[in-house]
Amino acid sequence: MTPHTRQRPLQAVLFDMDGTLVDTERLWWEAVEQVAGRPLTEADQPDVLGRPVEHTAAWLGTATGRPEADLAAELHHEFAARVRTGIVPRPGALDLLDALAAAGVPAALVTASPRAVADVVLDALGADRFAASVTADDTTRTKPAPDPYRAACRALGVDPAACVAVEDTETGVASAEAAGCAVLAVPSLAPIGTAPGRTVRDSLTGVTLEELRRMVTPELRVMSWNLWLGGSEVDDHRAKQLKVILESGADVVGLQETGGTAAQELAEALGWHHHRAGENLGVISRHPITARFGDPDVGFYGAAGVRIAVAPGHEVDVWTAHLHYTPYGPYEAAFDGLPAQELIAHEELRLAQMRDALARIAESSAEGVPVVLVGDFNCPSHLDWPDVAWPVTKAAEDAAFADSYRDAHPDPAAEPGHTWSPIHPVHEDGSGRPEPQDRIDYVLHRGLTVRDARTLVTGSPRPWPDVADNDWPSDHAAVVTTFALTRT
Repeated sequence: MTPHTRQRPLQAVLFDMDGTLVDTERLWWEAVEQVAGRPLTEADQPDVLGRPVEHTAAWLGTATGRPEADLAAELHHEFAARVRTGIVPRPGALDLLDALAAAGVPAALVTASPRAVADVVLDALGADRFAASVTADDTTRTKPAPDPYRAACRALGVDPAACVAVEDTETGVASAEAAGCAVLAVPSLAPIGTAPGRTVRDSLTGVTLEELRRMVTPELRVMSWNLWLGGSEVDDHRAKQLKVILESGADVVGLQETGGTAAQELAEALGWHHHRAGENLGVISRHPITARFGDPDVGFYGAAGVRIAVAPGHEVDVWTAHLHYTPYGPYEAAFDGLPAQELIAHEELRLAQMRDALARIAESSAEGVPVVLVGDFNCPSHLDWPDVAWPVTKAAEDAAFADSYRDAHPDPAAEPGHTWSPIHPVHEDGSGRPEPQDRIDYVLHRGLTVRDARTLVTGSPRPWPDVADNDWPSDHAAVVTTFALTRT
C-alpha cells in the first residue's frame, strides 16, 4: 500500500550550493590545494568543507604566514575560475528543483560562498528556480551558525520548522538544524551521521516531494476500534473493515475484540505491520513496529502495546486496552438510579484493569517517547459526567494521559462524542427503553499535540438485530485522532 501521511505543510526547501546542488566541493577542494601548495588530507576537512572563504583563508594564513586578505582573494579567483568552466549539477538536483516548482513549493539557495560565486551558479542552474538566495555576504555570521538559514526563512516568510534544508557537510547540517529546519543530508566528500530530525541519503536522485513533506513535523493518525467479535455479526465484515480503515486515513489502529485473527488478516491485506495479543487485542500499523509490550497471551480483557517508528527521530508507543463490560455504569445510572458513590464503587474491576495497564505502560516507557492509549474502557469519562467522578478515566488522567477527544471538543454537551452505540437506539432486552448513549471508547495520549479528533461511523447502520447487511461492521463507533509529533 502507498503510505498515507499527513504533516505540517512543507513551506520551502532550502538548498546548500557547493556539493549539494552542484559538484563544486571538489572544485573548492582543488582551489584550496592550489593556494595551499600541497595536497589536502582528511585532517583538513573541518577547515575546508562547508567553510566560508574567510575561514579557510585564516586557516591557511596561520599555516603559511601569508596575509589573510591575499589568501582570500586568491581562493576567490581559483574557485570562481573552476566554477565557470567545470560546474556540474549533482545527480537528481535539477529533477528535484523542477518537482518543487511544479508543486509550487519555493526553493532558496543558502551558501557559505560569496555572492560573486553564487551568482555564477545561479545563472548556470537558472536563477528563476530560486525564490531567494543567501550568501556569505548577506549575514554577519555564516555556517555553522544558524543565521543563513534563518535569513532565508525570513526572506521567504516561512517557518523554519516547516522547511527542509538539503546539505552535504556536517558544517551545513549544524547550521540548518540550529535554525530549526529538518535536514536531508546528502554527503559529498565526508560522511554524515544520522540523528533525530535528519534523513541521510546517498544522492538526490529519486528524492520525492512526498519524502520531503514527511521530513517536516509529521502527523500520526490513531484509531481505536472495537471490531465486535471480530466483525462476525456482519456479512463480508473483513472487506468492510478494510474499507473503513483505508477511508479513515489511519496510520495505526488499536483493535479490541479481534476474534483472534483480525489483526493479522487486516495487516496482511493492507501491507502493514501488526501485533497480536491473546484472542482479543491487536495493533496494526503502516509504520514499522520496533518493540512489543505486555503479555502476549493476555486474556479477553487487558492491554497490549507496541513501539512504532513514525519517521527519523520519531517513535511512539501505542497501547490498546479492553476493560470488562459489567457492571455497566450507564445502565446502573439510567435503569437502576444508583447514586454517584455506588456507581464509582462498582468500577473496582475496571479500575484494577486500568491500573494494571498503566503499570505495564510505565514499565515499558522510554524517555522522550510519547504514548497513546486507546481502547474500549466500557465506562464513561469523568470529563463528561459532571456529577460522577468515574475513576477509570481519572486514573489515566492522574498518570498524565490526556483525552484527545476532549482536547479537541472540550464541551461534552455540545460534542458528546458517543461511541456506544450506533446500532442500539433501544435496549436489547425487548423493553423498548432507550439505550443510554455514551462515550466509552477513547484515544488518550501523553506527550503529543492533538490536531483533530472525531468519532467515526460510516453509512446509516440498521439497528440490532437487523445488522447483517450494514456497511458499518461494528456495534461501537470508532475514535480517530490526528496528532502532531514534535522532534525529540
